[in-house]
Amino acid sequence: MSGGDDGLVDAARRGDESAFTVLVERHRGELRVHCYRMLGSYHDAEDLVQETFLRAWKGIAGFQGRSTLRAWLYRIATNACLDALDGRARRLLPHHLSGPADPADDVAPRTDIPWLEPFPDRLWEPAAPAEAEPDAVLVARETIELAFLAAIQHLPPRQRAVLILRDVLGWPANQTATLLDASVASVNSALQRARGTIRAHLPERRLDWAPATEPTEEERAVLRRYVAALERADLATVAGLLAEDVRTTMPPFPEWFRGRESVLRALESSWDPDLPDYVGRFRTLPTRANGRPAVASYVRRPGEHDYRPFAIGLLWIEAGKITEMVAFHDPELFTAFALPAYLPGSLPAAEPA
Repeated sequence: MSGGDDGLVDAARRGDESAFTVLVERHRGELRVHCYRMLGSYHDAEDLVQETFLRAWKGIAGFQGRSTLRAWLYRIATNACLDALDGRARRLLPHHLSGPADPADDVAPRTDIPWLEPFPDRLWEPAAPAEAEPDAVLVARETIELAFLAAIQHLPPRQRAVLILRDVLGWPANQTATLLDASVASVNSALQRARGTIRAHLPERRLDWAPATEPTEEERAVLRRYVAALERADLATVAGLLAEDVRTTMPPFPEWFRGRESVLRALESSWDPDLPDYVGRFRTLPTRANGRPAVASYVRRPGEHDYRPFAIGLLWIEAGKITEMVAFHDPELFTAFALPAYLPGSLPAAEPA
């Protein structure tokens, strides 16, 4: 630590809360991402960062500087996450529960299931691993992607912690062992088992994945056409943008749809004002989540004037077609994405792309 930091640590040990806040707040962003990877939930990650800071404040008098303050905070955060995970079921997406649904089925949302949640790119500070082993590179490429978050849910909590610390953050085995109060041999063994499990649960094309980047111009064009069609409730245009085997999910609704025809039937029932399942008219704002282009959708329900938060939808686009959409129907997420609480009803309709 720098001399200035030493002074802040000394002041914090003496009970100076403002000095403590300066010390820990600089690590909030990376600790939030770390807790998110451990838990698969943005809301839980926020809570666990606060729990980490509370534990750190209670223990700062005993911090002797044998490790860096950052490593000390990671130790507290990891153990707080392990405590939170004790006895919890893994987080899921709808397609992990059952096969595709029939759009004619009437299914209620399931709030009793621990769903995976998205993470705003604006709060993501990616970290590169120190090692360049093939397995480590494989994991590091998409460690904020939903596919990785879903795969890591299959790991027992301590294996999950070892994989994140070693392959994502690039910590050496001895430092990881110290953090977890474990032996180096047990950490290395846990890492090998975790890597094997991850390989078994990642998508088949995982080796083709590239680091998250800004959308290409082709992807931007598809996004523009999609949001314009969404705002016009234009099913014909949407049909032309969907891949034949497209998959769509919307937690907390447990059903999901596979194939263009099923997706269009589901959209028609919610977009057509003459049908009983009509939701309303939509407006959208662009955003990004988990390294993917995303759309924040707002809905104006029948009889209402303004557009209210509806869902954060992540899109996967290949060869000019939408291959997957995961829409998280959780209006509370809009605050995390720094999105407006509503859109006024006077907004003009979207122009065709």
